[in-house]
This record gives sequence, structure tokens and C-alpha cells, in this order.
Amino acid sequence: MRYYPVNLDIRERACLVVGGGGVGARKVDTLLKCGAIVTVVSPEATSSLDRLAEEGAIVLERREYRSSDVKGQFLVIGATDDEDLNRQIHADAERIGLLCNIADRPEICNFILPAIVRRGDFMLAISTAGKSPAFAKHMRQRLEAQFGPEYGKLLDLMGAIRQKLLAEAHEPEAHKPLFERLIAGDLLELVKTGEKDRIDRLLEEVLGPGYRYDQLMTADRQPGE
Repeated sequence: MRYYPVNLDIRERACLVVGGGGVGARKVDTLLKCGAIVTVVSPEATSSLDRLAEEGAIVLERREYRSSDVKGQFLVIGATDDEDLNRQIHADAERIGLLCNIADRPEICNFILPAIVRRGDFMLAISTAGKSPAFAKHMRQRLEAQFGPEYGKLLDLMGAIRQKLLAEAHEPEAHKPLFERLIAGDLLELVKTGEKDRIDRLLEEVLGPGYRYDQLMTADRQPGE
């Protein structure tokens, strides 16, 4: 296995994208969704990147790339159609030990980006080790049809239950059989169909009184959501 699978926390991390075209814009969108602090360097930029810069969501430097741009970054993405420039970005990042991805050039990356299916905090990652992005896309589309928004809602519910159990001084090792009973009780299907009364009955049966779907889902929302 060539690649070590990992989920990377980039919240409040400085990330650089070189290239302001459609590919760069897509990379920026994902980085922002993950909470990164994003700088884009490119003489040209899409209207979406211009809008993000005007809103203060990103820093947009409308100029040619400089080797010094990688300094202070946590992660670097090259998204240009200039092969020499892409190799320069990779060399600059490697020189100081940064994470670096060059779009569609796995041979000059020290990490590659999988195709993803995301439903809230539920995420499936599909990788072909860079051998066939087209097949990864095909599998993503198939899985998107199979895994609906109920998977994200189920995770939100499970997370809220876990927090409540911890607040009540339950030992974490005691949680596993409780969650297994909830899953075996067809909780996912109940969330999918929105049968809150049946969800509440299952929660009370497994966890005892005080666990109700609407209250738990409200408690799980973060301020500002």
C-alpha cells in the first residue's frame, strides 16, 4: 500500500493554492469547508474566487508565484497547467517539508486527494492511488446515490448521545454495546424515514428516560449553525 490513509485537521491552518482557474477554485472550496485559512496566488482568477476575496474569505494575490510563497504554509496545492511551475511548487514545498499536492500529477505529490462522498460529518473517501481519477469519480457518483443525508443525521444524533452520556459520567468503554443496540434497532432507517416517535421509543429502551430525538439534535448544533 503506497499511501497512508489519514483524515487531516486543517482548521485555522494556513493553506496555499497556486492557480486561480476552475481546478483551483474547487480546491479552495473544499479547504474553506474544512476551516482552512486560504491564500490563492494567480495572475487570473475565477469570479467565484474574486467574490470570496471581496468577502474576506480568502486572500487573493493577483500575481505570479514566488518560491517564498510557501513559507509559513501548512499545506500547498498546485493547480496550474504549467508543468514547469508545478514542479517548482513541489520542489519549494518539499525543500521545507510541507504537505504538497499538485492537481492531476501524483508523481510530484507527497499526498493525493481522494474523491469524497460527504453527508455532514459522515465521509467516504475513494482512492485509486492516482491510477484512475475517472474510476474514482464513477464510484463516487454510485455511492452518492446509495448514501443519503440520513447518514449525516445519524452521526449528529450519535455524537449528541455520546456527549450526554459522558456528561452523566458514563465510562466510555460502556458506550459501545449501547450504540450497537441502537444500530441493531434499525436507527438509521428510522432517521431516514423521520419516525421520531419510534426513535424516541428506541432511545428510551436502550438508554433510559431523558433521551429524545429533537432535544438531542438541537443540543448537537453548534452556535451560529
